[in-house]
Amino acid sequence: MDEVWIVLTTFPDLATARQIGTRLVEEQVAACVNLLPAAESIYRWRGSVETGAEIPALIKTTRTAFPGLQERLSGLHPYEVPEIIAWPAAAGSASYLQWVTENVFP
Repeated sequence: MDEVWIVLTTFPDLATARQIGTRLVEEQVAACVNLLPAAESIYRWRGSVETGAEIPALIKTTRTAFPGLQERLSGLHPYEVPEIIAWPAAAGSASYLQWVTENVFP
């Protein structure tokens, strides 16, 4: 069974998050996208400290599918430099991990 990975990203608004999340699942580079409540981000951009509301998202994929997910997410994302951070799921329900791997195709 392929290793399940969790990917963190943020979107500028809920409509964009839903649209892109749906595409990622439809295209089978993600098994599931969880959209979280809005968060306020504080960050440095082009030498200035900025703030803004964002929608965090957790994307479930596999190690093998991650390169395709990253490429697709980068292409669809409205940000010039989207946050795309991935890490392996260290442990989890065997049936859930299997479900993720069965619903993602590299």
